[in-house]
Amino acid sequence: MTTIVVIGGGYAGLNAVKSLAKRTSADITLVNAHPDFVERIRLHQFAAGQQLRPSPLAESLRGTGVELVVGRVTAIDPARKEIDVDGRAIPYDTLVYALGSVADDHGVPGVAENALTVAGLADAARVRDLVPAKGTVTVVGGGLTAIEAATELAESHPNLHVRMVAGHAPGSRLSANARQHLDRVFRRLRIEVRTGARVAKVLADSVVLTDGDEPATDLTIWATGFRVPTLAADSGIETDHGGRIVVDRTQRSVSHPDIYAVGDSAVARIDGQELRMACATAGPMALYAAGAIATRLKGEEPKPFAYRYYLQCISLGRKDALVQLVDAMDRPKRTVFTGRFAVVVKESIVRGARWYAYR
Repeated sequence: MTTIVVIGGGYAGLNAVKSLAKRTSADITLVNAHPDFVERIRLHQFAAGQQLRPSPLAESLRGTGVELVVGRVTAIDPARKEIDVDGRAIPYDTLVYALGSVADDHGVPGVAENALTVAGLADAARVRDLVPAKGTVTVVGGGLTAIEAATELAESHPNLHVRMVAGHAPGSRLSANARQHLDRVFRRLRIEVRTGARVAKVLADSVVLTDGDEPATDLTIWATGFRVPTLAADSGIETDHGGRIVVDRTQRSVSHPDIYAVGDSAVARIDGQELRMACATAGPMALYAAGAIATRLKGEEPKPFAYRYYLQCISLGRKDALVQLVDAMDRPKRTVFTGRFAVVVKESIVRGARWYAYR
């Protein structure tokens, strides 16, 4: 019997393993470092003090025939076709690599020692536990993660002074209408926005900016993007400059055809455009890869992966949100939706992503 091992139990990995269980008769194992599925796209809410529903992977996999191994993958041996999980060798015929991403400190001094992130459950829990009742929280970054973290904290902790620090205006890739709405939200929530200077160093009680200023802070949250673990590159699998596995149009590694990569771990392109790291792409990539594997097990060749963008959704606390319509290449259109309607759309998508992966 064919043995398929999926490493990583996030949105991509869980979607892949559930689909493989339905579409093949293979012997399937899911390996994840933690026993629970984590709703990563809600971690900014968790960091602000809200609760997340318990989501044990064992419960999600009950009745599927999938074996769950809780442990950390420390090495991949493509020649022997096995992975090392905390000293235990697990063989595979086909490997699905879905380890996701972690926060990227970009090599800035002091980040590891003096800043927290919302990129993982443990990281978000530390933010939740260390948010001061009063004082200043500095969110470094101007992307969607930074925006969601800053607005959630400001709304949940109205006595806090929340400051955003970024080299560019938050949401700079959004449309003018969207940026105008963000400005209104920042004013309503009294979020200070500092742009035009980047953080050169993070200290215990301040951030040192490249323009020489050094604003004081009681807590620093680092939200400047994501990077992937070095496991794939260290294992001799072909990766790009950022360590993501290079795949063909069927999500299969270009250097090791028995390895598929999905989600943030893969650098996939459609019509020359690189897909961004996002839950919105992770799920479809994983479902497609499972289908491609099932098709090849039947001795057939799958059609190439096809994908297009429709919108970007950003939560702005629990009372507001922003839905930015985009074209197929992820470029913003003029149309945006805000307010209660956008909240409903965003929440529906988040709930739908959880249901589809965890069901």
